[in-house]
Amino acid sequence: MGVITPQLRLYLVTDPVLCAARGVVDTVRDAVRGGVTMVQLRDKDATTAERVALGRALMEVLAGTNVPLVINDDLEAAVAIGAHGVHVGQSDVGPHRARARLGPHAIVGLSCETVAHAAAADRSVLDYVGLGPVFATSTKPDHAAAMGLADLAPARAATPLPAVAIGGVHAVNLEQVLATGVDGVAVVSAICGQPDVHAATHALAMAMARRTASPTGTSS
Repeated sequence: MGVITPQLRLYLVTDPVLCAARGVVDTVRDAVRGGVTMVQLRDKDATTAERVALGRALMEVLAGTNVPLVINDDLEAAVAIGAHGVHVGQSDVGPHRARARLGPHAIVGLSCETVAHAAAADRSVLDYVGLGPVFATSTKPDHAAAMGLADLAPARAATPLPAVAIGGVHAVNLEQVLATGVDGVAVVSAICGQPDVHAATHALAMAMARRTASPTGTSS
């Protein structure tokens, strides 16, 4: 399995509605320039053919950047695109099936909505887990109950896998989220649909860098 922990630092999950004015491709391009380290193509309403077309365009944008692209819950699209892997949910295609289909070098991530989900995450097939939603968010209306910071910390402690926090994460709560020990954050509306995608991404990346540079984990 691939070594992907550094790529989890600032993980962009695309949203076709929020990105509508600028487009997903241009949003990703500007976000990578601003410091995004990993990208997930998520569009639950698209067909596999539509995901393949968009994913191939994103692979061109990401070429030479060392930023991996994973596809949300569509193994066939991931294969056709030549993406770096997939991210699946608790009710999606299972991670074992994803690993079997994509092989040992692909990235396979799993959404974990509870401490129990995190504890049960299978290290033999997964590269990382996404923990959340941390806070309630409108970008995924059907999400599970928000775990909050109180459950995020034990969820993170429940698994040795690299972990990224997702769901309502923005600059205002970034410090608190990172203090739970997660390896990074996954964001949607904090980047998608922002008036200046590059500036919004850069601000998040700099905030994370300041925290990493501080021995106490607090910015000066």
